[in-house]
Amino acid sequence: QVSSPQHRRNNITNSPTTSAKMRKDESFLGKLGGTLARKKKSKEVSDLHEEGKNAINAPMLPTGTDIHPEDTLMEENAERIMLDPTSRETLKFKDLLKVLIDWINSELEEERIIVKDLEEDCYDGQVLQKLFEKLSGKKLNVAEVTQSEIGQKQKLHTVLEAVNELLRPHGWTVEWSVDSIHSKNLVAIVYLLVALVMHFQAPIRLPEHVSVQVVVVKQKREGILQTALVTKELTSTTENVFINYLFLPTERDAFDTLLDHAPDKLNVVKTSLITFVNKHLNKLNLEVTDLETQFADGVYLVLLMGLLEDYFVPLYNFFLTPESFEQKVHNVAFAFELMQDGGLKKPKARPEDVVNLNLKSTLRVLYNLFTNYKDSE
Repeated sequence: QVSSPQHRRNNITNSPTTSAKMRKDESFLGKLGGTLARKKKSKEVSDLHEEGKNAINAPMLPTGTDIHPEDTLMEENAERIMLDPTSRETLKFKDLLKVLIDWINSELEEERIIVKDLEEDCYDGQVLQKLFEKLSGKKLNVAEVTQSEIGQKQKLHTVLEAVNELLRPHGWTVEWSVDSIHSKNLVAIVYLLVALVMHFQAPIRLPEHVSVQVVVVKQKREGILQTALVTKELTSTTENVFINYLFLPTERDAFDTLLDHAPDKLNVVKTSLITFVNKHLNKLNLEVTDLETQFADGVYLVLLMGLLEDYFVPLYNFFLTPESFEQKVHNVAFAFELMQDGGLKKPKARPEDVVNLNLKSTLRVLYNLFTNYKDSE
């Protein structure tokens, strides 16, 4: 009897010899599997131990914070600070950046310097040099244009040395360095600019209570990185800062003295200014009874300038019935431009201060007009 190929295959598969071989193979695979499983389990324990060690070394590292490879190339005990991306996007921080940029551009307008990004425009020392020279009235001995990294750092060293010599005696903590500024550390740049604003008492209002979180990376022994999340306060309240630095040279004017020491005479000043503005606004059948509120939208300021300088202000240049905050700020800023065109100094107040019903700012602006046009008919 001839068996079929299929029958022969079945017999071979089911033979006692084959069954024994399979059991042996299964036993070997079982042992191998057990070994692999034990190794896998051991690796998991090791990984868990490493994870725990990292958790201890970096207890406050924020989720989603990217540490680039170049940020880990540091010498032992070196430290690097990076702005947390979440803090960068907060409205207060963005507002602070905008105020600082607008201030720099205003100060350096004659130099035809326009700053758009603090990190990209301040790191090489050129803008900081011009700004310090404008604020301090001192000329620094530095090269005008420096393209090389060495030249840029040399310029930064000279600029920061002059800044530190000026600020340190007055109690300022230096939160910046040549390396931090040149590496485009935004927190260090902002610290420096805020210090300059406060020391020179710039006519701007910084947003209050602006804080950011930074990731501090430290290089420990054997290449271990230690990270922590730290809160940095960039600005506090304007009042507190000025109280702390009252001993700095100030440019306090008559209105500071008036409001601080003789508030009873405030109504006398208000009456004089109201009489002055109404003398001219009455020509358009307009009348002011409240200085603080009626000039806040900028309309009366624009019309008043036209009357004082004897010209008609085209209505398309300003908003006759402003509705938004931005439109009111536009009107006041436009009035300030007309004042400068008339030969007056740029007002110390910000347009936003007038719009925000800051009485002292409004009085300063109107008093400046009064002293220059009080004899105008």
